[in-house]
Amino acid sequence: MKPRLLYLFRLILVLLLSFLLQKLLFLLFTPGDGRVGLGDALAVLYHGLSLDLSVLGYLLIVPLILLALSFLVKHFPARRILRPYHLLVALLLGIVTVVDLRLYPFWGFKLDASVFLYLDSPGEAFASVSLGFILANIFLIALWSAVVFFALGWRLEKTWPPVKRGWIPALGTLVLLAPTFLLIRGGVSQATANVGQVYFSDRQYLNHAAVNPIFSLFSSLGKAEDYDAEYNAFDEKTLGELTKDLARLTADLFPAEAPSLDTLLTTRRPNILVIIMESFGARYIGALGGMAEVSPHFDRLAKEGILFSSCYANSFRTDRGVLSTLSGYPSFPTHSVMKLPAKSRSLSTLSGELRKQGYTTDFLYGGDANFTNMKGYLLGSGYQRVTDEKDLDKRLPRTNWGVPDGVTFDYLYREILRQPTDRPWYKGFLTLSSHEPFDVPYKRLASPIPNAFAYLDESLGKFVERLKKTPQWKDLLIICLADHGFSDRDSDDRNGTAVHHIPLLWLGGAVRSPRVIPTLMNQSDLVATLLVQLGLSYKDFPFSRNVLAPNYTKPFAYYTFNDGFGFIDPTGSTVVDNVSGRVLEDVPTPSPLRQRLGRALLQLTHDDLARR
Repeated sequence: MKPRLLYLFRLILVLLLSFLLQKLLFLLFTPGDGRVGLGDALAVLYHGLSLDLSVLGYLLIVPLILLALSFLVKHFPARRILRPYHLLVALLLGIVTVVDLRLYPFWGFKLDASVFLYLDSPGEAFASVSLGFILANIFLIALWSAVVFFALGWRLEKTWPPVKRGWIPALGTLVLLAPTFLLIRGGVSQATANVGQVYFSDRQYLNHAAVNPIFSLFSSLGKAEDYDAEYNAFDEKTLGELTKDLARLTADLFPAEAPSLDTLLTTRRPNILVIIMESFGARYIGALGGMAEVSPHFDRLAKEGILFSSCYANSFRTDRGVLSTLSGYPSFPTHSVMKLPAKSRSLSTLSGELRKQGYTTDFLYGGDANFTNMKGYLLGSGYQRVTDEKDLDKRLPRTNWGVPDGVTFDYLYREILRQPTDRPWYKGFLTLSSHEPFDVPYKRLASPIPNAFAYLDESLGKFVERLKKTPQWKDLLIICLADHGFSDRDSDDRNGTAVHHIPLLWLGGAVRSPRVIPTLMNQSDLVATLLVQLGLSYKDFPFSRNVLAPNYTKPFAYYTFNDGFGFIDPTGSTVVDNVSGRVLEDVPTPSPLRQRLGRALLQLTHDDLARR
């Protein structure tokens, strides 16, 4: 028994030490964004530990199974069986560690599956580096691998003798697989292990340092795509027949930067609060033709502010809707850009632009911000602080998803009152109570789904009324919109245009006067439209449109769902399932042009994603 336990202990120790050493070497030998102190280094090691443990869990599966077998097999050939595995693990650690260290100065992001895209053309991949550079890295890989291999196999006995009553310790060893799988998953929370969970700083370099490169690589393998080869519905000739050329198509649909025809605000530098309301689509809002019994507070506020009545979500998921809202970027049928750090970090963001103007920036979510890599995206996009369930008082009530909206609105209210007045601030807030299973501390409507949305509506209404009584109200702009809509009906309905219709409401003391703006738009157009009202440029947001500009002459809304798209313009709406080729919606009359435009946008956006 003792040799086996010593081996298992040594295996865990060697692997964890190699992970920690990798992080220290990263801090020492890769260019950062400033001085790294002892506190920073310790924070990197601490926050990165969760992904280290996840990788450790994967690497322990084979040894644990072999250990179980060793209790059953007489004179188990430990060295002969485990040495090839040790060699494989050592080579993995050596290659990934060195490649990550050496590529980071060039790439500026952690090793991921995009490295394999360059292996298709190794000549071009190695053309920019010298032979000496290549040989030096091969030597470093060999050295690192040799040290790890020796440490793993040090004093490994040729055989492990069987022990009495071998079935009991064998089963006991297999029981250890349960906590191992918990390590792999990242615990028992709703969010599984992801790169973003180790992000802890507004310094992206420190976040990168905390990421285990093995985890980063393998978690991205399923996401490495030849994006520009996807959805190529039009060859150059076809696109030429449709719009003369691809550039003209883009220019027509996404016009150049232009000023607004109207001024909506009383100040160029209001304090800004963006509230992203979970699933709160138009179906549950009376002011947009939905259930008036659900939304009395929103309907009242809509009369006090600026209601964009024809806004559509870009997608069907929170991770996509949040990114489209905050980065002004389109969504994709089968890719979540938020889960692709190498892509998402290339996007400009509202928080980044406002931070340049002297705004303090922070984001609040009552649930687990690591879900879908959201925390990583937010901290990487310019938010100085992200507050989620783990940071809120443990005594606060919890539901399945986290702290209920009413409680979180109370927290947000107190934070706004404490906000310094010497510089403008921008806050983002994502609600959660109107998410399945619709568990809310509220009972006004009989049906649980409308009741959950009614709870959000009442929480929002009470929050706004409290703010009206404070000095902060005068210079405050509150922007309310949904991340996406919700449907409890069949798949065709869930993918239809009605579900994707969402509210967009501007209110607060900074709003010049109430009005309704019926212009057709996407939630991704918020960034450009807002920045112009602040007197700022939106040239770095090529897919976000200022819907109040004089050159916004071809209004449309476009969204994607799981391998499908919807396209809406003044002539009607078309929804297509890409897998079956079935047209799910084509009203009021079929339109081949809407189909072609939707397919062209699929191609154009994927080409853009490929370039990032």
